[in-house]
Amino acid sequence: MRFFMTTPTARQVDVGLAILRIAVGIVFLAHGGQKLFQFGLGGVTEGFGQMGIPFPGLTGPLVAIVEFFGGIALVLGLATRLAALFLAVNMLGAMLFVHLPAGFFLPAGVEFALSLFAANLALFFMGPGDFSLDHTISRRQTAV
Repeated sequence: MRFFMTTPTARQVDVGLAILRIAVGIVFLAHGGQKLFQFGLGGVTEGFGQMGIPFPGLTGPLVAIVEFFGGIALVLGLATRLAALFLAVNMLGAMLFVHLPAGFFLPAGVEFALSLFAANLALFFMGPGDFSLDHTISRRQTAV
């Protein structure tokens, strides 16, 4: 019972960050991959236009690229804070332009996008943790 009432150790925080980072990264990798490889950039542009998202010829492909490569970056823990920032902005746009008008609850509401927004903000502020390429690169640079 004590485990649930104590401040986590640094190692536990690192494990928690890795779990969060990898799970969120997989979600974005899958969604970005779907946009790039299933719908194609033309299909994404058309879909963004139909949803009323501004500048769909720019925002559609940009979102697909940010989600796909940002998801990869989160899974690897590489440029984590930058990827998390871009993905949080992406989710802010998704919430404002697509999900918020549909209310809170799924299937079209804001709850899932809000969760991804919050997870990315947490990763932006907390960083990737020790189980990441960012940490490995940082450690090697300080050793030189």
